[in-house]
Amino acid sequence: MQTPPKTIIIVPTYNESENVGSLIPAVLDIASHYEILVIDDGSPDGTADLVKAMQVQSSGRIHLMERKAKSGLGTAYIAGFKWALERGYDLIFEMDCDFSHPPSSLPDLERTCVEEGFDIAVGSRYTRGGKVQNWPMNRLMLSYGASLYVRLITGMPVKDPTAGFICYRREILEKLNLDRVRFIGYAFQIEMKYKSFLHGARIKEVPITFKDREKGVSKMSTKIFKEGLLGVVVLRMEKAARLGKGV
Repeated sequence: MQTPPKTIIIVPTYNESENVGSLIPAVLDIASHYEILVIDDGSPDGTADLVKAMQVQSSGRIHLMERKAKSGLGTAYIAGFKWALERGYDLIFEMDCDFSHPPSSLPDLERTCVEEGFDIAVGSRYTRGGKVQNWPMNRLMLSYGASLYVRLITGMPVKDPTAGFICYRREILEKLNLDRVRFIGYAFQIEMKYKSFLHGARIKEVPITFKDREKGVSKMSTKIFKEGLLGVVVLRMEKAARLGKGV
C-alpha cells in the first residue's frame, strides 16, 4: 500500500470563531493523513483560543500560527508556505475557513496532483461542472468578468484565476521566490498562479460548488478588488520588461 503524501491544509483566519470549530473536524475527518495549519491574525473574537482548545486532542494534526495583527491574505499564505516547506510537506493546500470551499473536494484536488501528476490543482467555479451558489447576480458577473479580464491580460489558461481553493505540490513552490510575491489581497491568488505558470507549472482546474459564507463577515473590499485589477497589469508589464532585457 502506497504511503500517502504528507499533506497540510492552510487556513488563514480573522474573526472566524463561528466557522473554525466546524471546519477543522470537517477537514480532518476526510483523511487520516490530513493536517491543518490555522494562521490567525490576532482575531479579537477568540478564534485562536478555539483552535488551541482543539489542539489538545488532535494527535498533532492541528497547528496554529498566531500573528499580532491583520496583515493580509497573501502574507498569511506565504508564511504558511514557508512553514510547510521547512517541515517537508508534499502537498500544500489553500482553503478558506467559511465553508465556501467544500471540504469534500479536497480528495479530488489531491488526486489531481498525486495520481495525474499536475503541479497545481485549482478548485474552480468556472470550469465545466463548476458552480456558484448564493451569490447575487451582480457579484457573480463581476467575478466572472474579472476572470475573463485576467485571462485576456496574462494569457494564462486558467478559467478561475482568482480561486483560493488550491493544492500545490511542494516542488512548484520551491521554484518560486516567495519573498518576491508582492500582492497581499485579491491579486495574490492571480500572482501565485501566474508566476507558477511562467515557471512551467502544469495546472488543472477541478470543478467545485462554491457557496457564499453563511456565518461571519466577508473580508472582500473595494480596495482589495482594485488591487486585483491593477495587479494584473503590473504582472504583465513585469514579464514584458524581463523579456525586453532577455531575462
